[in-house]
Amino acid sequence: MSRVKKPNGEWIVMKVLLVGVGGVGEAIAAIAKPRAWMEQMVLADYNVKRAKEVQKKLGQNKRFPVEFIDASKKSEIVKLAKKYKVDMIMNAVDPIFNEPIFDAAFAAGVTYMDMAMTLSTPHAKDPFNKCGVKLGDYQFAKAKDWKKKKLLALVGIGVEPGMADVFARYAAEHLFDEIEELGIRDGANIAIEGYEFAPNFSIWTTIEECLNPPVIWENGKWFTTAPFSEPEVFDFPEIGPVEIVNVEHEEVLLMPRWIKTKRATFKYGLGDQFIGVLKTLHMLGLDNKEKINVKGVQVAPRDVVAACLPDPAHLGDKMSGKTCAGTWVKGTKDGKPRQVYLYQVADNKACMDAWGCQAVVAQTAFSAVIAMDLLEHGVWKGVGVLGPEAFPPDPFMEKMEDYGFPYGMKEM
Repeated sequence: MSRVKKPNGEWIVMKVLLVGVGGVGEAIAAIAKPRAWMEQMVLADYNVKRAKEVQKKLGQNKRFPVEFIDASKKSEIVKLAKKYKVDMIMNAVDPIFNEPIFDAAFAAGVTYMDMAMTLSTPHAKDPFNKCGVKLGDYQFAKAKDWKKKKLLALVGIGVEPGMADVFARYAAEHLFDEIEELGIRDGANIAIEGYEFAPNFSIWTTIEECLNPPVIWENGKWFTTAPFSEPEVFDFPEIGPVEIVNVEHEEVLLMPRWIKTKRATFKYGLGDQFIGVLKTLHMLGLDNKEKINVKGVQVAPRDVVAACLPDPAHLGDKMSGKTCAGTWVKGTKDGKPRQVYLYQVADNKACMDAWGCQAVVAQTAFSAVIAMDLLEHGVWKGVGVLGPEAFPPDPFMEKMEDYGFPYGMKEM
């Protein structure tokens, strides 16, 4: 791919500080590698050995330099951003670090992107009915500051949230006159050889979103329900029927800000075994993310759980099957009822062959790279704190096949 020049004669190139080089971070780098507009991507991680492992796989040390970073320290992030004169900070770590990374991008005066927004806190007295601190509240509270400084924070630009939000905007613009419900639906038939229990995504993030009270948008307001509520069976393309349940997720907090809908939900296919494990972790207090004293050492129980499980980044060669992510939309068009499911199916073998990354992390990563592409080329523009649905959906969806992640649409 040859480079392109801007009207003023400058090359279209981007420098990115990638904070976090786990499974998704590696996939972001691998998918961005063939793109000529990506001049440099700094692989920054607390685990330098892991970052060097990814750098070796990419085979381009100068273009993908390695740096140590403590994502909890805003000053370190700002220092690295200035050292490499980056245009963007891409947050690819667990969302517990979102606040310092988000604030560091603002201080450094660069674009910020993440794939999961700042964390929620359940309502102190009525957690299964009322919202406490919602996902992204910290970021949206600072939107005016970002807008005043003419900076962009694009939040929730993975696959879900991210691609699913783009699909929602596309449906609103092209497929429906009125939307009754936007429902994100995620299911898979992924199997992992040799493990009785091995999550294919960050267990830290999975615990957070699955054990927190799920948020639902209905009739102009957000409210919560109990974890794993409202089970239903959804027929996923290329996978088949999967039981799905309510899970806390960013799309429900994002979509109603830009798209008119009577109801918004997120449901995920976890399976009985996974739900049972999560309930046991909660019962034992092993889902706690706050540090406790263990024989004189301060540790977070959730971090211990994560350390005991296999790293999802190294499971690709043991995985088989497909994962499907998408947006189910119910409403009317030309006075007639309509339901569609816009989706993307990622096959693990295809992802391993193309990028050396397993399907779940690759599917999460590709949207971030497409967003970088669109921002760098001036196709997507904006300032403030914005979600994916704030931008025109067509350019994103037109690039999906070129990036190896074509979308589909199923009339229900």
